[in-house]
Amino acid sequence: QVQLVESGGGLVQAGGSLRLSCAASGRTISNYGMGWFRQAPGKEREFVAGISWNGGTTYSTDSVKGRFTVSRDNAKNAMYLQMNSLKPEDTAVYYCAARMFVPSMTDNEYQYWGQGTQVTVSS
Repeated sequence: QVQLVESGGGLVQAGGSLRLSCAASGRTISNYGMGWFRQAPGKEREFVAGISWNGGTTYSTDSVKGRFTVSRDNAKNAMYLQMNSLKPEDTAVYYCAARMFVPSMTDNEYQYWGQGTQVTVSS
């Protein structure tokens, strides 16, 4: 079993930055593809970014390209999401998730999920 805990969310003004962290425990995540998802009120959960087990490949949705960067540190059993130039439409609960080896843009392909961290961007 892998337990995931997100942190780093908060309230920020438009144009600001936040860095989310996803700390894993129970098992090393070095063999897991990792993903970030978000869910805004009244909307479905959507893929934000993903990173392969060794960090060699990253993916992100078009709306965050050039603004968000996903990274990981397997020695620390953690994954990160650096979010710059934040916009009000980025407001959501952000979740990290894990699945074996490669990430996926489909949430139901992940085995493990964190509880989420709220990101609120004011205009």
